[in-house]
Amino acid sequence: MTTLNDVVFPDSYPKLDLHGYDRETARVAIIDFVNENYKLKHPIFCIIHGIGSGILYHTTQETLKEIKSVIEFKTYYRNNGCTIVRINID
Repeated sequence: MTTLNDVVFPDSYPKLDLHGYDRETARVAIIDFVNENYKLKHPIFCIIHGIGSGILYHTTQETLKEIKSVIEFKTYYRNNGCTIVRINID
């Protein structure tokens, strides 16, 4: 099983780019994206929130904490504007 520490090239995973989203639209998009990856059985994916003022970063973190299928998530070590997520697909 791949862990988040094994992710070297996040571009090879499904991505959601939140640039230009407001807080509420981003929250809905994140929930939909997690559900879509669950249905498609993609256990690891990326959410690109950018760095900016941190609003989308915090929205991403708060939303992922509320989703039961999310096992873990962390900021990608080579890009602070990207969060890598692992979900339970069983």
